[in-house]
Amino acid sequence: MMPDLGKYATEVLGSYAVTLGLLAALIGMTLWRGARIKRQLRQIEERQKPNGKA
Repeated sequence: MMPDLGKYATEVLGSYAVTLGLLAALIGMTLWRGARIKRQLRQIEERQKPNGKA
């Protein structure tokens, strides 16, 4: 149940929406960057293997 926000309902709900959007963006960027770094590390490890063998 949502409390009665009166005349400030638009501002409060808008703030919640912006906050959730920013959190989603931060989580998405973190996951994207983690995948990119993992891929780069894998490439570096492959280059360091002698003669490309395991």
